[in-house]
Amino acid sequence: MFTTRIEVRVSDLDMQGHVTGAAYHQYADHSRFACVRAAGISVEQMFAAGFGPVNLETTLRFLRELRGGDSVDVSCAWIWGEGKTFRVEHVFTREDGEVAATVSHVSGLLDLGARRLTPEPARQWRRLASRPELLGLPSAARV
Repeated sequence: MFTTRIEVRVSDLDMQGHVTGAAYHQYADHSRFACVRAAGISVEQMFAAGFGPVNLETTLRFLRELRGGDSVDVSCAWIWGEGKTFRVEHVFTREDGEVAATVSHVSGLLDLGARRLTPEPARQWRRLASRPELLGLPSAARV
């Protein structure tokens, strides 16, 4: 499982000193794109290949406080099934080991020319990734 450490910034806080819901979404996006980069895929490669990821549904669950000055580890786990969509699950773990939140996405890959979801998103990710295992996919040698 891929994990990114994020330092909470003052601009991420609400009036009570808690991390805002919007910041949780941004942290999840940051973790997901860091995972994609670590898997060997750049944004430029995605666009050149004619696709881009899209979030179709996002669920955020608050479990514990995150406050200014905290650091949080955001994991990124990709869950594949059949069809045009896949899931990406994020767990936000504070430095004390407590889970602060979870973010779950239902996502797809948009064919930028046709403006439709691609029918086999895992195949597109695997084709571009040098480390597909970070995306929860078997490497080409094991396919």
